[in-house]
Amino acid sequence: MNTAGGDILTVNGGSSSIKFAIFAVADGVRMTRSGRIEGIGGAAATISVEGVDGIRLPARAVGALDRAGAVDLLMDWVETERLDRSLRAIGHRVVHGGPRFHTPQLLSPAVMEELRRLTPLDPEHLPQEILLSEAFARRFPQLPQVACFDTAFHHDLPRVARLLPIPRRYEALGVRRYGFHGLSYQYLIGELARLDGAAAADGRIIMAHLGNGASLVALAGGKPIDTSMGFTPAAGVPMSTRSGDLDPGLVWYLARTEGMDAHAFNDLVNFQSGLLGVSETSGAMHELLACEAADPRAAEAVDLFCYQVRKWIGAFAAALGGLDTLVFSGGIGERSPVVRARICAGLAFLGIDLDPARNAANAPLVSGAAAAARIRVIHTNEEQVIAESVCRVIGPAAGVAWSGT
Repeated sequence: MNTAGGDILTVNGGSSSIKFAIFAVADGVRMTRSGRIEGIGGAAATISVEGVDGIRLPARAVGALDRAGAVDLLMDWVETERLDRSLRAIGHRVVHGGPRFHTPQLLSPAVMEELRRLTPLDPEHLPQEILLSEAFARRFPQLPQVACFDTAFHHDLPRVARLLPIPRRYEALGVRRYGFHGLSYQYLIGELARLDGAAAADGRIIMAHLGNGASLVALAGGKPIDTSMGFTPAAGVPMSTRSGDLDPGLVWYLARTEGMDAHAFNDLVNFQSGLLGVSETSGAMHELLACEAADPRAAEAVDLFCYQVRKWIGAFAAALGGLDTLVFSGGIGERSPVVRARICAGLAFLGIDLDPARNAANAPLVSGAAAAARIRVIHTNEEQVIAESVCRVIGPAAGVAWSGT
């Protein structure tokens, strides 16, 4: 099986959606179409597909779908489009690689067994990602599958940033700061080098991936030196439904006053908190911005988000000893001039100065002409990173595919 031609399928499974894309491999790796299945677990799931020319077919309603049904729907689409005849491999975004996996891995029985062992580190994502890969292995046993890990980018954080201040024995069990959104950050640092040159990519950089999940990373010499997410993706800044950092004493307080157990607390901080918890109406930033003038709860949620992101930028600038480039990405970071402006307000002492017209236009460069620090808006592309990683792993020949048994 030769990767000089053919296609790569990338799969990015979330809690209620599955994003997928097809990449042609010939003189490079180029996306030819992308799509998503949304509303998984609800009564009205949909599937939609878009070509690289921007033509999006109307979303098709597919009724109620659980996770297994959504995976079957995606595989049916692959067969209906006859893509199974041209596919050379499948690449998966896997959120957690634990302490061991810091490079993309060709899936095998041994790798799958290790991923199952790592499930306690990430019970929200890993079981779903294992289900996806096993289902594809049963339907398309001839296709190699490659796992690309979100934690891998942060694997070599300096020890002082990696350590958690708890008894040392837990470090041996894999309890440490891992960091997430690594596939996004890997793409962004590559794009920054392409746009501004290698010297800029080696400078003092803070990247803010702001979406339903949100995190920041500080980089020097092109390598991460710290990141806001920690042992789990619930740490750091407030997000759509995740709390971000909390006083750990809250666990004991809620256990005593409300009888809250660990399962309920996990549900609280991952699915009931963040923008949703503070606003009591929505975890979607665009919805909160639309109603903040009339709803003080929405306004407070937006203010809290911007304030916390601004604090992390200040902290990371201190860790870096200054700032050369600030990059915004993710759905909020790429598309919300209001949020970018509020985050940057008061950061002139770091050389941050937004150009209002460029910012309002979501321009690629939104800093003022005289600003000491460049401020960029870069559209992230995790799928591109996955597809390119798959090609590197399988090389000229795909080798032996894992059968899922």
